[in-house]
Amino acid sequence: MASISEKVFGNHDCAVAQVKAWKDAGKKIVFTNGCFDLIHIGHVLYLEEAKSLGDILIVAANSDASVSKLKGPHRPIKDEYNRTHILAALASVDMVLVFDENDPYNIIKQIKPDVLVKGGDWTTEQIIGSDIVLLYGGQVKSLQFVPGYSTTALEQKIISNQ
Repeated sequence: MASISEKVFGNHDCAVAQVKAWKDAGKKIVFTNGCFDLIHIGHVLYLEEAKSLGDILIVAANSDASVSKLKGPHRPIKDEYNRTHILAALASVDMVLVFDENDPYNIIKQIKPDVLVKGGDWTTEQIIGSDIVLLYGGQVKSLQFVPGYSTTALEQKIISNQ
């Protein structure tokens, strides 16, 4: 098993080369993405389910700048280093990538995962990159959403308790 820091890829070319090696070895690649600002049990169960769909789970995490654009200037709560290394510490996660764009479309085009997944709050049609993955015969899945757990809800709970 790789160390936490070995699972975090800052260079997309190196990540794509590693994915190619896994594919050449016959591994089924699962891909997901998100901010993963305050990791909670909903995230952990979701990533575990995602991993069960293949051999390798790749998580693309929004950069700090990307999170701020999507969620507002008060986010992220945890910086990129914290978020990526906490994700990499999970047994279900094999690789963590950071992306600066608002969505991971370009990374999905490069990696060409066998399975693309998002949480149950996304329909298959809404999942960014589904068009690419379906075009070459891959699968796109919306996994079960764990109700009652969200980073936004945690943030609001923290704010209201101050």
